[in-house]
Amino acid sequence: MYPDGVIYASSKSSVSGEVKLRPSFFKKLLYHLLRGLGAGLVAFAFIGIIFSFWPIVRSEYLYKFGDKEKIQIDKFAQIIGRSQAKELGLDPYFSIYIPKIDAKSKVLSNVDAGRATSYLAALADGVAHAKGTNFPGQGKTVYLFSHSTDSPVNVAKYNAVFYLLRKLEKGDRIVVYFLDQEHDYVVTDKFTTKANDTSWLKDDGSGERLVLQTCDPPGTSWNRLIVVARPI
Repeated sequence: MYPDGVIYASSKSSVSGEVKLRPSFFKKLLYHLLRGLGAGLVAFAFIGIIFSFWPIVRSEYLYKFGDKEKIQIDKFAQIIGRSQAKELGLDPYFSIYIPKIDAKSKVLSNVDAGRATSYLAALADGVAHAKGTNFPGQGKTVYLFSHSTDSPVNVAKYNAVFYLLRKLEKGDRIVVYFLDQEHDYVVTDKFTTKANDTSWLKDDGSGERLVLQTCDPPGTSWNRLIVVARPI
């Protein structure tokens, strides 16, 4: 509170007395304005934190307590080669769905992974397919990524789709829709590696594989989390 009232001073010496404090109206007004401004800044920062991290908090909550949607396999759709992307609210041209973590997103194709202006624009709108890698059904490496960021705020903005990618284990299913056809994969490997290591991306000639990449730990650019899946 602002100082107001009487302050008494006493000691063993012969000097003692009292001081009356009566701040002016303008000083009181300034004090209340500054206190209100401080409280407003604290509230604004708190709301900003909640807004920034909401995608992450929501993902964690739904993974632990939510009802995970399961794909109901439509045998007739498989026979005629039609995907179920539209039933899931996804783009049948190119999109990804990971049932275990309920991750859904359209995929933007041929994104230059070496140009920040290119991949940042793409990742603000979905998951990126790296330019120069192959597409589902071509029998080689299909590389999809969500940008490895340098701050928790950017994780919330760009990496929410793959934020729970670390929860995947061998045997988990990944579905990619491409040109209105469904491509099913099963996770065969998961590992972390250094940010400058790209050896894992080299095609080893063993056939088609789906590679998903994001940052690890979330909110840093220290390492890369790699999930590898093979066609079922």
